[in-house]
Amino acid sequence: MAAPTGTLIRSAFVGEREDLEDTVYRVAQEDRPITSMIGKVKVKSVLHEWQLDTLANRDPDNAAYEGDDITTYDTNTQPTRVGVFAQIFDNSGSISGTAMEADLAGRETELARQKTKKGVELLNDMESRLAANKASVAETPGSVTRKTAGLLAWIATNDTMGASGASGGWSSGGVVAAATNGTQRTLTEALLKAVLVTGFTSGARYKAVFMSGTHKQIASSFTGIADIRVAANPTEQATIVAGADRYMSDFGALDFYPHPDLTRDMLGINPEFFAIGTYRGVQTKMLASNGDNIKWQTLAEKCFIAKNEKQGFVIRDLL
Repeated sequence: MAAPTGTLIRSAFVGEREDLEDTVYRVAQEDRPITSMIGKVKVKSVLHEWQLDTLANRDPDNAAYEGDDITTYDTNTQPTRVGVFAQIFDNSGSISGTAMEADLAGRETELARQKTKKGVELLNDMESRLAANKASVAETPGSVTRKTAGLLAWIATNDTMGASGASGGWSSGGVVAAATNGTQRTLTEALLKAVLVTGFTSGARYKAVFMSGTHKQIASSFTGIADIRVAANPTEQATIVAGADRYMSDFGALDFYPHPDLTRDMLGINPEFFAIGTYRGVQTKMLASNGDNIKWQTLAEKCFIAKNEKQGFVIRDLL
């Protein structure tokens, strides 16, 4: 039924004030689980290097004659020298002088909001590179930017892949090659058990496993998942844990984490053997202005260090 003739209705108003909340709500993926877990070290060069060593295979027939003289000696092996480049991550921005004077809702100044936002985005970019199957790249001034390698590229000893897939890994001169994708297959508990036993044989002790949200849902049904019910006092109500995150393997407990940047691979690590190397920490600097604007740049120079890539595994090429 229509309003009576002559009734003033809202659509005819002139001068109605806006009802705008004084808050800006941000909805975005900000999880950085690997960055928050692994170590942090200071590096002194854009090519950071370290050394890897191992032990000879176990020999159950190691036996010597009584009173024997030694005429030949066992081989003395040297460590392997490996390295990776640091990558410059950056974000920048420019705001006009007019925009700086605006009376805005939800923030004191647009400059402060943008600097904070771009700082978070920079950290997200670093986590994304850390978890990626990305090769390291040597810089060619003016044409090719220097890049660090992601963990999915670093890990080459204990990885399993689909048909036609191939491992990446460190080669020489700070270069880490990316793995070659193979035919995708379904994630199964058998695939996980296979890399766990291989890792145990080589001396690895895995503790954390990262995967996509889809693969986390699949992994939560594995038989090794710990009971989701927590024992309660007879006088208290029992608690149901929301997520089944701990997997009890034959070689120790593994914690499962969903990761926003993983889509086709499951990554397992011992966090003690991986680190973020900082050549330059996160910093924001104001840039020279040649007009009616304010300019700035936020940057950091980081590399991702696999102290010993055998302490990680990758189940690649998952559907």
